Amino acid sequence: MDTVRLGRTELQVSPVCYGTWQFGGDWGQVDEGAAVAGIRQARERGVNFFDTAQGYGFGVSERILGRALARDLDDVVIATKGGLRMDGDNLVRDSSPGWLRQGVESSLEALGTDHLDLYQVHWPDPRTPFTESAAALREMVDEGLIRHIGVSNFDVDQLREFPGVETVQPPYHLFRRDVETDVLPYAADHDLGVLAYGPLAHGLLGGGFDEHTTFPGDDWRSHSPDFTGPAFRRNLAVVAELRDFAERRGATIAQLAVAWVLASPAVHVAIVGARSPRHLDESLGALDLVLGPDDLAEIDKIMAGASPVAGPAPEGM
Repeated sequence: MDTVRLGRTELQVSPVCYGTWQFGGDWGQVDEGAAVAGIRQARERGVNFFDTAQGYGFGVSERILGRALARDLDDVVIATKGGLRMDGDNLVRDSSPGWLRQGVESSLEALGTDHLDLYQVHWPDPRTPFTESAAALREMVDEGLIRHIGVSNFDVDQLREFPGVETVQPPYHLFRRDVETDVLPYAADHDLGVLAYGPLAHGLLGGGFDEHTTFPGDDWRSHSPDFTGPAFRRNLAVVAELRDFAERRGATIAQLAVAWVLASPAVHVAIVGARSPRHLDESLGALDLVLGPDDLAEIDKIMAGASPVAGPAPEGM
């Protein structure tokens, strides 16, 4: 698989990154054996970039990833995230220097490695000045614990205030395009690596949902207005149109969705999760689908009737 340079870092990564959010428990029960097999299959298919987070089950996802890649750590790029912690029963944002250091140490142990290729602040913390968070991360770069600094879910004003940031991980998919107006242009102008997450709109663009779809109680989508009611039904009709368009191009709707994200000149990587070998192979097939200007214009027409779809914030998990 061809690789791309991630912004101004020296990291050469596969344009499809294997995401492990689904192994933290927010999407329902996790079969650890199947998770390990899925990660190893991604590696066999040429994926060299894997994304996880301390907050995905508070170490569960990282441990699974570390176990799966134990013999391959020198040949892959691992990105993880920190800056979330539990306060009683509540998940809160905490990018204070002390908690970030504790998070880095915890992630190193869980992953079974002596350094992290990319460490990202998972969500902006309004109580900690960004300069303090950035200084703490820079100190750990100097110590060799992390190699590159990134942020996730930051808007453009927050990016401007975070010194030394090298990458940004925004939510970006056909039903959520707000970053096109500011974050993506800013990233392109400043040579920031862009790892877009959620290209399948949290499963909506996977093609497997219909008006009868329901979710288990431990899946965050079970209490999301974006996956119930009139807006959900309206978007299912849009998905049906997109599926027809994809089939005319000889692709699946999931491949269309991933290819569309990668068609943005500012995006280096699309993060995809997969619960089965078939889903992974399908996502990787997006790399063979090239969307031209006419294709993108037709997709825009189809999306004109869509309702925006947002993901969860930590406080809603």
